[in-house]
Amino acid sequence: MAASAPVFIDVDGSNIAVRQIQGAAPGVVWLGGYKSDMLGTKAETLAAWTVSEGLAYLRHDYSGHGESGGEFADGTISRWLAESLTVFRRFSKGKQILVGSSMGAWIALRMVQELRKAGEARVAGLVLLAPAPDFTVELIEPMLTDAQRRDLEEKGFFAEPSDYSDQPYIYTRALIEDGRVNRVMTGPIDTHCPVHILQGLADPDVPSSHALKLASMLPADDVTLSLIPDGDHRLSRAEDLDMLKRAVGDMVRRAA
Repeated sequence: MAASAPVFIDVDGSNIAVRQIQGAAPGVVWLGGYKSDMLGTKAETLAAWTVSEGLAYLRHDYSGHGESGGEFADGTISRWLAESLTVFRRFSKGKQILVGSSMGAWIALRMVQELRKAGEARVAGLVLLAPAPDFTVELIEPMLTDAQRRDLEEKGFFAEPSDYSDQPYIYTRALIEDGRVNRVMTGPIDTHCPVHILQGLADPDVPSSHALKLASMLPADDVTLSLIPDGDHRLSRAEDLDMLKRAVGDMVRRAA
């Protein structure tokens, strides 16, 4: 299915690309990972699936990602969260299922907090793939080398080779400092909705222990944790995509 052309909206000076499929509620909202875009395999799979199910579907690229404007190195969790909330409020109606991949799971959990704070209780379910909430604090900071700490101090960033791109990953001091004020894994997390976590046990980027820690902080009676023995971080194989569609379909039925 060819993706329709995006529309663009200005959010705090960045031109944010948005794609929307009209359909029934509960709708599905895709939140991608760090340095990924909304035309990736999982996002496109959900686009085709929501069309077949007659459901609304919403996705966007964070600033500095994909088709959106802005510089990647200027991005922080706070900035990408603000963009995601603006898109959610402007383009979605009624109950929604948030589907967050990797960093997108962090954005999703923060969105729930901010929406509840504002009295907007429209998130009816969360599906989190290889979730990486608090990754700057939990996964990056403890592993920093002396050279990386020096780069952060002197240059304001450090670069790491990426397994998923020819371009290195850039981690800025602003991203890491901002990550500390957006932490969600500091105690019990009350999402006020069911949560389904999909985690590969062969994930080299986000260890399964991180998903288990997250699950332990969520209300047990509303959490499903699916561990995929040979699943990697992308979770983009045919069997992974089938599991994703089943998980989202189950959330939709529960919310209907």
